[in-house]
Amino acid sequence: MEKTPILPASDAGVTRAAELIRGGQLVAFPTETVYGLGGDATDDLAVARIFEAKGRPRFNPLIVHLPDLAAAERVAVFDDIARNVAQAFWPGPLTLVLPLRAGAGLSPLVTAGLSTVAIRVPAHPLARALLRAVGRPVAAPSANPSGRVSPTRAAHVLDGLSGRIAAVLDGGACAVGVESTILGLAGPPALLRPGGIPAEALEAALGQRLAIGGSAEKPSAPGQLASHYAPGAAVRLGAHAAETGEILVGFGPVKGDLSLSETGDMVEAAASLFHILREADALAGPAGRIAFAPVPDHGLGRAINDRLRRAAAPR
Repeated sequence: MEKTPILPASDAGVTRAAELIRGGQLVAFPTETVYGLGGDATDDLAVARIFEAKGRPRFNPLIVHLPDLAAAERVAVFDDIARNVAQAFWPGPLTLVLPLRAGAGLSPLVTAGLSTVAIRVPAHPLARALLRAVGRPVAAPSANPSGRVSPTRAAHVLDGLSGRIAAVLDGGACAVGVESTILGLAGPPALLRPGGIPAEALEAALGQRLAIGGSAEKPSAPGQLASHYAPGAAVRLGAHAAETGEILVGFGPVKGDLSLSETGDMVEAAASLFHILREADALAGPAGRIAFAPVPDHGLGRAINDRLRRAAAPR
């Protein structure tokens, strides 16, 4: 991809950005916290491209951005507590982790295969205009290479991602400049990440102290368990051929009953991974076995292999 263009903060800029996202491309856009790297959260390939562009080392859940509470309720299940918190702090720099609503239509890559979803309604007027124009949930982690400093200006985005994404919608400098606070409400209220909303303000609104989530012993986010997203069937990795009774999932030159990508395309493989796991599991049955062909351990392959190792871990 050539140098990434900058779109102006105008009706035309918003329209073009929305067209690109609806077409499966990635567009960086401003929120009040940092610039987000937006992709259609219902499109497997678009979400896989987010991981590829960022060089994100493994499939962590992505925050889904929505224009208002009504749109958020079509994606997640709200109880009275969650709705009261949302009404108090949205639009604003607060992400809520809530049960995923059945039939929400999100790519399973967005939630990392979990039964919860992280959602937020940003306060930046340009972000909300874009979200309304897209008309679909937009997955948007910070618009920077994984591990780098989060961007608060369009120029910061270009420093790290120019040539990797379709456009940057320039809304000037971000007002908050740190990521959103993440509040888990799928169980007892827990602070999963400090951010733009102080924990004290949330505790005042909830009328209780917040637990701190995310320990290895009691994980509240994906990627913390050795065994995670495991199918019912046993999983064997590094297979070049199927053994008796196995369903072989191929990649590139290794052909199988199913394939992550017959052409060896990492983006296609990442996008299809969760779906292929489910399909192979159904074919193998609970007492069956699934064998996966080797996937190169670089770029998105690192994320794919991380997922597969967790699926294959003893349980």
